[in-house]
Amino acid sequence: MARQPAAHESEPQASPEDGGSSLPTHLFRQAVEQAALAISITDARANILYANAAFQRITGYGQQEVIGHNESILSYHITPKLVYESLWAQIQRQRPWNGLLVNKRKDGNRYLADVTITPVVGKEGHTTHYLGMHRDVTEVHRLERQVQNQKTLIESVVDAAQVAIVLLDEQERVLLDNQEYKKLIGDLGKEPAVRLLAALRAQMGEAYTKAYEKHRNIAAREVFIETPNRPARWFSCATSWFEEHDVGADAFYDPQRRHYLLLTIQDISELKRQQEALRINSLRALLSEQERIQGLRETLAGALYQLEGPLNMLSAAANMMGRRREAGSDLPASGAIEEAIRKSREVLETLRACIPDQGKEAMQPVNLNEVLADVLKLATTSLLGSGIVVEWAPTAESAVVNGHPAQLTNLFKQLVANAVEAVNEQRGGQRELRLSCRSRPDHVEVFVEDSGPGIADELRFKVFQPFFTTKGASKQHLGLGLAMAQEVVSRHGGTIDIDPEYDAGCRVRVQLPFATGMNHAQ
Repeated sequence: MARQPAAHESEPQASPEDGGSSLPTHLFRQAVEQAALAISITDARANILYANAAFQRITGYGQQEVIGHNESILSYHITPKLVYESLWAQIQRQRPWNGLLVNKRKDGNRYLADVTITPVVGKEGHTTHYLGMHRDVTEVHRLERQVQNQKTLIESVVDAAQVAIVLLDEQERVLLDNQEYKKLIGDLGKEPAVRLLAALRAQMGEAYTKAYEKHRNIAAREVFIETPNRPARWFSCATSWFEEHDVGADAFYDPQRRHYLLLTIQDISELKRQQEALRINSLRALLSEQERIQGLRETLAGALYQLEGPLNMLSAAANMMGRRREAGSDLPASGAIEEAIRKSREVLETLRACIPDQGKEAMQPVNLNEVLADVLKLATTSLLGSGIVVEWAPTAESAVVNGHPAQLTNLFKQLVANAVEAVNEQRGGQRELRLSCRSRPDHVEVFVEDSGPGIADELRFKVFQPFFTTKGASKQHLGLGLAMAQEVVSRHGGTIDIDPEYDAGCRVRVQLPFATGMNHAQ
């Protein structure tokens, strides 16, 4: 009987060539058998000589079913022929090949295999065997495709969106954008997102800083952008934050997060223009109605004033006749006169009752800068038609007074209308209208200047009297414009006058007290 090797002789021993260490031969076989990868060994013609347990789990073929069969037993016709040609060309050059093949299981189901084939080269330099390893990556492929499809779908939707969408990092550097955003670049210049965020920051102040630092979303807010030599633009802007987890290996146990800002921008300029046009038209209608009522009030009040003069003289004459009658003089007409006076008084009271009430508009804080801007919008048509150059200088400080918005708008509308008429009377020369608003220690001062013929010194006070006009009756002027303006100013506790030192036309000055609690420093 042959001698059995001792325990220490049953395993291969170390040799100088292997660096002084070796592993038992059976350990290699056990490792291959228990590997999670499907492993097969074929001859040089790809006939299977060995397959491990994982091979059976993945393909459904038992070891005895595949031994002696060619690896092509797994092939499926959907894999392009060019792939197999590339595979054989590579391994025949004794180089490993790795790629994806559509394989077929024993039950006919297909799966995507990530295959690596390595030639085994003998001592003579010839390929004697092939080592094949593959794993089922069908689910991984499905998930990758699903993510890619979703990414493509999202990109398509974002690009087709009618709003500009842009993604920025925390340093406000643009990372992604869509077609609508690219259009904004042409309209507003490089990186409109940074400009719009700066406008949001200026508009919201501390609230924006807190939202930005804490990565809180900001609901849609309107932002106004002015660009030289182009119409002003309005945008509705909203921000939202999302968090990205770092996919690097270092972050597997130590998660790293990055924050990104998604800014959506919708151009609402046309909507704002429509809203502004609607507001101006509504304001024009309101002012027209108030002008009609105010004109009627002034006309009736003026008529009463004019009628009361002769009636008072008649009353005085009647009183004299009454005293003479008491002295014994017989005056038969005195009774008729007194009756006429009584009837006249009744008529005047009836006429006075017909005067419409002043509007019930409540007193409220009114920004004169905004009022004057509206007045210029209302007068745009007449200013353009007359070819008048307008210079508008609002105050940068507070211009808020307590008042009736519609009455104050009508006041300055009347002054601007007077200025336009004055300029139209001027033959040749400059055609200019200047409006300016200034803050004083206790009041706001508004100047309306025109380049017309001006008003003579002796008429500076008369022009504020009812029914006085320098334009003549043939032009159908009742002479109530400045009288109405003076009434509105007086009702607001202010003053109105004509500057006697202004010799380039006419300058009307209106002074109105600040709203309670306001001053020029606010």
